[in-house]
Amino acid sequence: MQAYMFEAIMMICFGLSWPANIYKSLRTRFVRGKSPLFMGLVSIGYASGILHKILNPPASDAHTLARYVIILYALNFAMVTFDLILYYMFRKNEERVA
Repeated sequence: MQAYMFEAIMMICFGLSWPANIYKSLRTRFVRGKSPLFMGLVSIGYASGILHKILNPPASDAHTLARYVIILYALNFAMVTFDLILYYMFRKNEERVA
């Protein structure tokens, strides 16, 4: 059960960075410096985490916590995938010079 708690903390920490990244893309409509390969690999990692949790059910004492971890993986996966979609939408935009 302790492992699920630490995994949840890790997923929360990772998940806090994506909204800021998405907000910046939406606000500026500019994505230079972002890597679609990186975002794709992170998405695959999150999907793998979800599959691992589904295919390896936890002991009964950690069942509820494991559900929350799956939800965190799914939220992170959704945010990274959305950021990847924004990358492809805005990739041709030029940087605005102030």
